[in-house]
Amino acid sequence: MVNARKAPRNVGKYTPTHKRPHHPARTIVTRSQCVTSPSFFHRLPSEIFDMILDKLSLLEISVFSMVSKKINRHIVDYISTVAWKNKMVIQSFHHSNCLEQRSTTGHYRELGLLFKRCTLLLPTKERLKFMFSKFSQIPCFMLEQCLAPDCFGFSCYGVFLQTLIAGWDELECQRVFSFLCNITNLLQKMEIVITAKPGVRWYQELQLRVFCRQVLLDPWSNQLECQFWLTQLLRPWPMVSQAHLLFILYGPLMPEGTLGWRYVVERWLPHSALWDLARALLLLFGKLEAKGWTSDSILTILEELFVIPQPWHVENVARLLVLCGSSLCYTFLASKARNGRLFEISRLIVYIILVCEKDGYHMSWAVKLVQQICKSFTTVHEKFYFIQQLENTFSEITREFVEVSAAGNHLEDRETFQTLCILLDSSARFHTKFLQMFLK
Repeated sequence: MVNARKAPRNVGKYTPTHKRPHHPARTIVTRSQCVTSPSFFHRLPSEIFDMILDKLSLLEISVFSMVSKKINRHIVDYISTVAWKNKMVIQSFHHSNCLEQRSTTGHYRELGLLFKRCTLLLPTKERLKFMFSKFSQIPCFMLEQCLAPDCFGFSCYGVFLQTLIAGWDELECQRVFSFLCNITNLLQKMEIVITAKPGVRWYQELQLRVFCRQVLLDPWSNQLECQFWLTQLLRPWPMVSQAHLLFILYGPLMPEGTLGWRYVVERWLPHSALWDLARALLLLFGKLEAKGWTSDSILTILEELFVIPQPWHVENVARLLVLCGSSLCYTFLASKARNGRLFEISRLIVYIILVCEKDGYHMSWAVKLVQQICKSFTTVHEKFYFIQQLENTFSEITREFVEVSAAGNHLEDRETFQTLCILLDSSARFHTKFLQMFLK
């Protein structure tokens, strides 16, 4: 009998498998490894490319410069031409209204951003050479070259510099400072001024003040950046010269525009005249982690400051200490207490109390200050002697005002009488708060 079933073919010879289709392995290709045809801009003649750049704003060119190395190189060449410099580097800084000044200042902020972006690929030294070569011959950007009283060239220079170096680390900023000193002879000009008798070189003093404030210090809203530039300006000099330089940079100005060297010695000044100087001292004292600065160095600068050009009017010393706040004021007075200078401390405290009454500060602030100084003495006898000295000084200063007031009826004498009345009010208010502290 024949088996009708057919045997399956190729049974046992192989087992069918399913193969996956073959795909080539993926690889990452960088832009520099791609071999492509030149871009549209690369195929343009340079003259046409320049015509396109002429139609763009400074901000648009600054963004465009970051597209590729070739475009960046072409833009660097484009802004290096004399024609572009004459067109875009504005040199009109006089007789402008507020709107024109804001426009020019904004223009230099955009210039700073353009130069910042188009020189990203260069080392710091080369960047600085390239950038400042475009501005080094502008008279309004140079010390003692522009005589116009209404010139705002330094402000534009400061805005340009601030935009340019925003985000740079400390080492790069130190290189910027060294570079600026080299191209402006800044340190040599500072030495001439701070070694001269105060007020003799009044024009150079004002030029140095305006340049350093508007180019290096004031553009920065962040205290750390401002502190960095202030310490760079002060650090090369001894303490006496640092105090001299601080007064030049932040001291009060007379109505005629010169520095108030005599004002701080001969008469009391309002707090508005001393606020800038207090702000600079707070900037230094509040950030003592800055390299090379200690509380002792700040106190030494203060001691030197209060005798330039001669010992200050005591009320000006007291007002500046009040403006500097509790911490610096207490540190200054406590250092004198440790050295046994009780008469000097007592006189200063009486004038601090007078300033609090005149300028509207809470008298409890002065009471707490005296309480803190008392705690710096170790024995009860020393504390009692300090309070006794303070009370005797109150009587002595009151007697001085009475004698001056009784000497005549001139305008100064009437002002002295008014101050006497304020002193008596301040004494009553102080002692009321002082007794209240003990009665609690």
